[in-house]
Amino acid sequence: MEVNLKVPKDLSEITLGQYQEFLKIQSKNDDEEFIAQKMISIFCGITMLEVLKIRLTSLNDLIEHFTTIFSNKTELVERFTLDGVEYGHIPKLEEMSFGEYIDLETNIQNFDTYHIAMSAFYRPITNKVLNMHDIEEYEPTEEKQRAMLNMPLNVALGATVFFYSLESELLKCILSYSRQQMKKMKVKTSQVEDNSPALGDGTLAYMQSQMATLQSSIQSRDLTFFNVLPISHLKSKRTK
Repeated sequence: MEVNLKVPKDLSEITLGQYQEFLKIQSKNDDEEFIAQKMISIFCGITMLEVLKIRLTSLNDLIEHFTTIFSNKTELVERFTLDGVEYGHIPKLEEMSFGEYIDLETNIQNFDTYHIAMSAFYRPITNKVLNMHDIEEYEPTEEKQRAMLNMPLNVALGATVFFYSLESELLKCILSYSRQQMKKMKVKTSQVEDNSPALGDGTLAYMQSQMATLQSSIQSRDLTFFNVLPISHLKSKRTK
């Protein structure tokens, strides 16, 4: 029996909410066949009973299709329209408030709360001139956060890459500054002649520890994006 499907052509036709739903299913199951069926059910908007009616060859083609579109590179989207409202990202990230940064950095690390991070990063545009725009003041509400569940997935993932790249650069700048300070500390320690050299050694040890933590943080940020794309090459267990 043939099933009429509306197959997303790319990530722009999948919503963030759909992806969050899929991730919840995947995190609780080890059965790859079931996960593949749920993937088709969620992203194509059909029931599991309808999935079972799809021909096996078509099922495997769909799995290959989704694997391909999730492998495509995503880039930062400056603006997008959702439910008739045009949204834009924070225009000057270096000027974002502490509250914006905390809500963004905290919630972007968990896809259960990813829509909350996106409601901080993308907000309705209030003024637009050529490639520049202004957005609403940051006043978070549950309604605004829930609205982001319907945002295109490519926009959300593109923001992830951009934010982590920006944060990694910031951490690298901090790391570079820390190294400079540590060199100065070593020079001062070698020049000081007193009976308590351990004090200087303790300070240097602390700074080295902080540098190691920063380096680890940079590496984890570089890898995080690849960990939020858990769709692997799922294959049906049945024989074609």
